[in-house]
Amino acid sequence: MSGSARTRRADAQRNRERILQAARELVHEPGELKLHTVAKACGIGQGTLYRHFPTREDLLAEVYRREVEDLVAAAPRLLETHPPLDALAAWFDRVAAYARVKRDIFAAVEAATWQDLAAHSLGPIGAAVELLLAAGRSAGGVRADAEARDVIILISWLSRLDDTELDARGPRLLSILVNGLRAHHRD
Repeated sequence: MSGSARTRRADAQRNRERILQAARELVHEPGELKLHTVAKACGIGQGTLYRHFPTREDLLAEVYRREVEDLVAAAPRLLETHPPLDALAAWFDRVAAYARVKRDIFAAVEAATWQDLAAHSLGPIGAAVELLLAAGRSAGGVRADAEARDVIILISWLSRLDDTELDARGPRLLSILVNGLRAHHRD
């Protein structure tokens, strides 16, 4: 591959990342996310945006997929640097940020599209939750009967809260959840 082709490919990847970052930030704004607004925020032309994301739904779906991937990837990294229950609590902090994006994206896309996105997220997120729970069970800190599906059901409410309530209640409620997952040892 020639140097100019590599430069074009690197530029295209940088543009794609800028588009995704701008869309992630703009999805929180009131009203419908407009592609021309995303292009303007990135300082790129609409044609460039449309080459990467032909529709608004394509762009929102990719923002959501990235959020899921980042959330899932955080689980093993947190286990490398934290005891299992602390890793789970730190991961829940990330879940709260993910919930904001999920809520805003699901509000912005059509029902058929969000059902596909939900199906995409449950498997990988369930696997990340199970990784964290298994490490906690193995270390003796997480109750033996806790299942990934239990945790997913319990954290699903986060995406239904507005930002004010999520900020006010989210950390306390997630702390209650972590405490409920603790193994209780009898003397």
